[in-house]
Amino acid sequence: MTRLIGIYGAGGCGRGIMPLARSMPLARDARLVFIDDGAGHGHINGQEVMSFDRFREEEASEKHVALAVAGPAIRAAMARKCDETGLQLLSVWAKDTIMMDDVEIDEGALVSPYVTFTSNIKVGRCFHANLYSYVEHDCVIGDYVTFAPGVRCNGNIRIGDRAYIGSGAVIRQNLTIGADAVVGMGAVVTKDVPPGVTVVGNPAHILEKN
Repeated sequence: MTRLIGIYGAGGCGRGIMPLARSMPLARDARLVFIDDGAGHGHINGQEVMSFDRFREEEASEKHVALAVAGPAIRAAMARKCDETGLQLLSVWAKDTIMMDDVEIDEGALVSPYVTFTSNIKVGRCFHANLYSYVEHDCVIGDYVTFAPGVRCNGNIRIGDRAYIGSGAVIRQNLTIGADAVVGMGAVVTKDVPPGVTVVGNPAHILEKN
């Protein structure tokens, strides 16, 4: 039987990850499909689309799933679903990713082209690092964190689980970003961000809810 690889999410994120997955050695002689519970049938960019239930029921020598949805909380729920059904999470790496010394990244990472990790970095489960992002030395990043394109994460930063860092955001060194926090597009973060809040602007400040 053929190995089956599912890119879970057929939106923009998944369509960006599929070509990277196809180029991985694991994908040789494998069948690659999109998993999308909303669409659940047809083809996107030449790849078959199926529901999660159908993917789970398909016969295969082994199955792997890459979680290609940008929302951290949604991705965490998807990971629990895979864990409960015994599906193995897949990490997908662009060939031009740069990794230097002592970089530890847990399962399920999706790393787009032109991403750099320098040294002494620890990253949790199902991390998304989009185009042109970097993670500098001595950072510790939790589970299900998303970096949108162009995030600049400088040295000795702690980022909590399920945080979302928007496109072009800059995080000054020696800071903490709390769990479930959102850093807005283009924000310049110069002080710690509490859990669960959204910060925007330069310098970044908490966005008050009306």
